[in-house]
Amino acid sequence: MVQITDLIFRDAHQSLLATRMRTEDMLPITETIDKVGFFALEVWGGATFDVCLRYLAEDPWERLKTLKAHMPNTPMQMLERAMNIVAYRNFPDDIVQKFIEYAHRDGVDYFRIFDALNDLRNMKVPIETAKNVGAHVQGSLCYTISPVHTVEYYVETFKKLEAMGCDSLCIKDMAGMISPSKAYQIIHACKEEGIKVPICLHSHTTSGMTMLSYMKACEAGVDILDSAISPISGGAGHPPTESIVAALRDTPYDTGYDLNLLMECRRYFLKVWEKYRHLHREHAMKVDPSVIVHQIPGGMLSNLIIQLEKFGAMDKYYQVLEETHHVQKDLGWPPLVTPTSQIVGVQAVMNVLFGRYKRVLEETKNYVRGMYGKPPAEISEEIYKTILGSNWRDEIVDCRPADLLKPMYKKCRDELEDLGLLTKEEDVISYAMFPEETKKFLSGQAKPEFTSDELPLEAEMSGRRFKVSLNGEEYEVTMRKAKK
Repeated sequence: MVQITDLIFRDAHQSLLATRMRTEDMLPITETIDKVGFFALEVWGGATFDVCLRYLAEDPWERLKTLKAHMPNTPMQMLERAMNIVAYRNFPDDIVQKFIEYAHRDGVDYFRIFDALNDLRNMKVPIETAKNVGAHVQGSLCYTISPVHTVEYYVETFKKLEAMGCDSLCIKDMAGMISPSKAYQIIHACKEEGIKVPICLHSHTTSGMTMLSYMKACEAGVDILDSAISPISGGAGHPPTESIVAALRDTPYDTGYDLNLLMECRRYFLKVWEKYRHLHREHAMKVDPSVIVHQIPGGMLSNLIIQLEKFGAMDKYYQVLEETHHVQKDLGWPPLVTPTSQIVGVQAVMNVLFGRYKRVLEETKNYVRGMYGKPPAEISEEIYKTILGSNWRDEIVDCRPADLLKPMYKKCRDELEDLGLLTKEEDVISYAMFPEETKKFLSGQAKPEFTSDELPLEAEMSGRRFKVSLNGEEYEVTMRKAKK
């Protein structure tokens, strides 16, 4: 039997609808979803926290509590970025610990914890904290293709995560690059090497081969697959849940889920998909097999194009793709996932336009210093000198980056109290991660881009304007109410 974690309320709409699905459009189908029997339902983390505050004028903590109340029988899962939590920089231990404590109390049962560099030092505190509060911990490793990211690398690192107390493990293929053979080899080797905890495969359908990879993963003994109910699946999204359930019927991997219930979910989300049609983007819904060759996730490609357009240098596009590979190698083969994908991509653009490392981003310097963690492979002395200068050894950080940070919780709490905005302890964590957005929300100044009652909307040349971030690309959109 294979189980499924459904991503409809988190990664599905983050990948295809700019993370904009509002809570009120989730609630009508929750009772049905709760009957399916999923291994877990991913409802929180990633970009959902930021978007709730910044664009939807929703309290992300209240969304979590509400969803848990409506689906008491299904474990709620969140994606947690190790010491980054749900933001893009490291936070001190006290903020990470309080976040996990409050998130578990408010409804998160399973924490899928990952680090952009697969640096286990960055994962240690969140794993230990989640275990201490009684939550299920799913230790996750980012999948990428490089000389150091071998089958043996994943097996040995997964062994360490199991030893750290993880209750399950996840191969996080954020770009949809994993081939059927690699999926089989990694999972089979993990089982052969005696890993006992369940193993999950997370992937996107970007390359077009993911369903084949899922089938080979089943043959290798995978325990859990990630998918999304079909109307919000495919392209830069994920394999469709109903299709997987149907494909595995009458096999040793049969999920046992009721397809009639899933079809009821499908009918509902067809309406949601149409309702949010102003956020549909053709490039996000298409298969892009070129990712297998250049290995660059869709969101990162979008960022590269934006950078080149700013400089009027789209003719350098293919040079930048090639240079991205060289920069990734120079920087010790970091997986191309937020924030390392942005660092590698923009530095590659700078190298092509101005000469190799003639202009070095401050983020690149911090990465090479070790401020994001330990690179998967060694960085050469030549690159250290080129980026940090002749005294580069004095700048290297050997410790866990968060060890350099002072506690923040009391300071943030005092600031919120002084502002008269503290309504609950969770607000302190929101303020620590997104101070301006939280102040605006708590003071009642935040206004939603749209409400559910206004949908569907259409983009046109006049009307209300707003920005949409989709797979790393910013769009400015105008909208009006559609004729019905």
